[in-house]
Amino acid sequence: MADPSGGSATPPPARRPRGLLAGTIYWGVVLSVWALIFLAGFLVVFARDLPDTSKLYAVHRQPSITYLDRSGAVVAVRGSQYSPPADIDALPAYVPAAFVAIEDRQFYHHLGFNPWGMFRSEVYNLTHPHGVLRGGSTITQQLARNLFLTPAQTYRRKVQELILAVWLEMHFSKKQILALYLNRVNFGGGAYGIEAAAQRYFNKPASGLTMGEAALLAATMKGPTRYNPAANSDRAAKRATVVLDEMAKTGAITPEERDEAFRQPIRVSTTLADQRGQYFVDMLDTEVRSLVGEQTDDLVVETTLDLPIQSAAEESVRSGVAAHAAQGVAQGALIAIDGQGRIRAYVGGADYLQSQFDRVTQARRQAGSAFKPFVYLTAMEAGHTPAEQVVDEPITIGNWTPRNYTGRYLGRITLETALAQSINTVAARLGNEVGTQRVAETARRLGITSKIQTQPSMTLGAVDVSPLEMAEAYNVFSNGGFRVQPYGIERIRTASGQVLYQHAPDSSQHVAVTGPPALTEMDQMLRQVVVSGTGVRARIGGYDLAGKTGTTSDYKDAWFIGFTGGFTAAVWVGRDDSSAMRKVTGGGAPAEIWRNFMVAALPRLQAQPIPGGVPLPGSPNDAIDQALAGLETPDAEAPNGMEPAEPEAPPPSPQPETQPD
Repeated sequence: MADPSGGSATPPPARRPRGLLAGTIYWGVVLSVWALIFLAGFLVVFARDLPDTSKLYAVHRQPSITYLDRSGAVVAVRGSQYSPPADIDALPAYVPAAFVAIEDRQFYHHLGFNPWGMFRSEVYNLTHPHGVLRGGSTITQQLARNLFLTPAQTYRRKVQELILAVWLEMHFSKKQILALYLNRVNFGGGAYGIEAAAQRYFNKPASGLTMGEAALLAATMKGPTRYNPAANSDRAAKRATVVLDEMAKTGAITPEERDEAFRQPIRVSTTLADQRGQYFVDMLDTEVRSLVGEQTDDLVVETTLDLPIQSAAEESVRSGVAAHAAQGVAQGALIAIDGQGRIRAYVGGADYLQSQFDRVTQARRQAGSAFKPFVYLTAMEAGHTPAEQVVDEPITIGNWTPRNYTGRYLGRITLETALAQSINTVAARLGNEVGTQRVAETARRLGITSKIQTQPSMTLGAVDVSPLEMAEAYNVFSNGGFRVQPYGIERIRTASGQVLYQHAPDSSQHVAVTGPPALTEMDQMLRQVVVSGTGVRARIGGYDLAGKTGTTSDYKDAWFIGFTGGFTAAVWVGRDDSSAMRKVTGGGAPAEIWRNFMVAALPRLQAQPIPGGVPLPGSPNDAIDQALAGLETPDAEAPNGMEPAEPEAPPPSPQPETQPD
């Protein structure tokens, strides 16, 4: 096209393409600008509500609760334990090295987080959807979370954790970060910080920790509860070996030092391991807060527990379970209350350090023949008497045919003998006669709160109950016919002396639920259980004692609940998985545990005779009762109508009370 001025048109110069370097720089600048814009927005969104970092060194201490027994002796101290921060320079080098080796091997080489470690953790979590999640957090991230954030598993918290971790790295040296971490982390058991943990678990300062002890404490970081050195010693010890191996791999220690640490035994402080009444304290812990609410002051709880009696109870359960382990006994429980309802001893299991599950209140197990006194009390109140003659013979009620343990029938006997020997057919007939609904009402009146089914089999104990319920119900027989609510707290006060709660007897919780002549008759019959019946192993010379054994037909549960004047103790043994023991009856392990406990407890209690009248005279005309006196009769019930297998040996001849099964 011609130029308007008359000249020829000149084409515009062609744009020269950018070189590779120039293009790289250009797009790098563009992407950097956009990255900065994205980062700014990212920070605005996630850093908007970051916590205040000015209170980095503030410790928010939870109030402690000191539990005292009835004489003022310390039972336990609960709550968070803090100690002055440990000087990291005063610690043996292997102490911080143990935590670095197992928690963050790249601690000295990253800027607060480890991208590769986070990536590997995410890959593992995605490929193991049903496994234990891996976090990939560095020590700095863990510190940021412990200091400023909550454990909530959200992406927002994770991003804030990363931001705070970088902030910590910019403001503190690695040594300072590690010191903060060691002095603030939770070691389980209420111990926060390496100094408190060393004192709590090993009764020594952190500067005196051995290599094995340091590894054991580092092992708790995987889970302060799961790997608690006191509660889960075996699991913690296995994890500690992993820590020592990692220390050797990182060069923190030599293989020879690792092997030497393996050879040195690690002992958790006996002060912690031997604490008494821990099941009892666990049971009261929630109740304390419900009575006085959340407090900011340290509290003192004065309890009803009697430590010398408690020690005897724990030792009796522990040794009794161990003595019958070959018969499949794995667990036991014992609760003792006085006539006013005060809990004097409370053992929820054979070993608190191995299992914190409380079998006194949290477990419901079949009562077996220990339920029969409710049947007999209903009958006594309806006009029956201990001397009344009945016939032990086969019986069918509907489509249910109960059988006696031995498969034999005694013919004409008294009701007293029938209860003493735990005869199934008589209890079933008696319960059917008075009515299972009335028996259930009697049991509820005395203190059984669990659901009671009213099928005929309930007369032989096909009812699930807790040891606490059974102790409360039998306490009626020991205190003159009064139902009282068991309790464990007398008073709650602050450490400065302000009383926040005082137990006051409640008339609605102390009511007469039975009386003479039925009560007197029941006490006499239950005495005969110990004198000549299934509970002869519970006899203690010179004391007025009574009680009842209980065994389920499948040998899953065995009981002995016994009492003297104003004092009742219930014992249960069995297995947590409800599998069968090997012919363990209520007259065996439970009666022995009860007797061993009472031998220690009775002198301290200055026990009185059972109230409600003097023992009734025996039945001189009952030849069978006389013939059976002194025999150690097996005790088992068959609520399902199936007869247990015959004993391998013939029925035992009269033997001393210490003769084993």
